[in-house]
Amino acid sequence: MDRRTFISGMTLGLLAAPLAAGAQPAAKTPLIGYLGVQFPTTPEGRRTWEAFLQGLREQGYVPERSFAIERRYLEGKNERASTFVTEFLQMKVDIIVTASTFLARTAKERTSTIPIVFIGLADPVRDGLVTSLVRPGGNVTGISGQYSDLQAKTLQIMREALPRLSRLAVLWDPANQASAAAWKDMQSIAKAGGVALVSVEIQGPADVEPALGAISRERPDALLVHLAVSPYRPRIEEHAAVHRLPIMALNRMPGALLTYGPDYEDMFRQAASYVGKILKGAKPADLPVEQPTKFELVINLKIAKALGLTIPPSLLQRADQVIE
Repeated sequence: MDRRTFISGMTLGLLAAPLAAGAQPAAKTPLIGYLGVQFPTTPEGRRTWEAFLQGLREQGYVPERSFAIERRYLEGKNERASTFVTEFLQMKVDIIVTASTFLARTAKERTSTIPIVFIGLADPVRDGLVTSLVRPGGNVTGISGQYSDLQAKTLQIMREALPRLSRLAVLWDPANQASAAAWKDMQSIAKAGGVALVSVEIQGPADVEPALGAISRERPDALLVHLAVSPYRPRIEEHAAVHRLPIMALNRMPGALLTYGPDYEDMFRQAASYVGKILKGAKPADLPVEQPTKFELVINLKIAKALGLTIPPSLLQRADQVIE
């Protein structure tokens, strides 16, 4: 080796040494694991998902640049839940987000360290996900949907719109904890209000046609559709239209006469703030469970006209949206 090469090599080595010593390891991109029931194919579902992403942007997280998301959906196959959670554990996700009580419980049973944020669950205390709303404890927190509190209001609105309501068919899923709890609550509320309930259970695709047959035999005055049976809404809507049955739903449903419930877009945006806080170091145990801040009443006058119904002006005045 000649003298110039030796000196040049030494110089480069001396210059490189401080850079190597001062270099910082690249920061790990946060990975969010989302567990869902049904892939968001409807306009409402897509708006809700975009609201979640927008909420993350407001927290300073830019999709595909400052965080990554892996999504998994049951698509009617509950047995997938454990597999999906296992995948997330293997991926070492930083946080798990879900809008399902069943999926939140599945995740909680598998990990006590990865933070879990839930969205719109009926009663997270009763379901054993958190110790209390104020101090959740453990690794779980999020947004409560307050559905237990909404049952009486739902029935009140239905009776205003349908003064002759005496028999109400409730489409629910006994395998879904939130749906089962809501059904139980509605039984006492309806009894006090003098309305007879018709239980229509749907746990999977094979139950849909028998359930619709039961509705035809029971001849109720209206249908109340739980969130748990949302994958079967198109067929339910078709049946209701043919048999001229008003539908009330707890979130937006194209074929519903009435919709009353929390604003889902707003709840997903709220949930994003939890994700941001946790990714920045906050502990789920220290983040109180929040409740929805916005509720919406939607009345579809097109459907009312098709059914030959007149909605009272007092109810129309309270509506957040009237579809004409």
